[in-house]
Amino acid sequence: MSIVITSEQLRAARQLIRLTADDLAKTSGVGVATIRRFELMTGVPSGNARTVEALQKTLEKLGIEFIGSPDDRPGVRLK
Repeated sequence: MSIVITSEQLRAARQLIRLTADDLAKTSGVGVATIRRFELMTGVPSGNARTVEALQKTLEKLGIEFIGSPDDRPGVRLK
């Protein structure tokens, strides 16, 4: 996957679609503790790339579009 998302984008995406961390955990297969840990970080979450990719893909399926890059105006919007 070519897009790298930031912790800030992860938080913003979840809030934009009003998805709880528990619901994201259930739909993505990523543990809720991992999601919360990632969201507390700044910048690109340090962790398994497959885990970040699973979160990104799940949020994209739910209508989120990740825009920018970690270094150039990262953001989210609804598709």
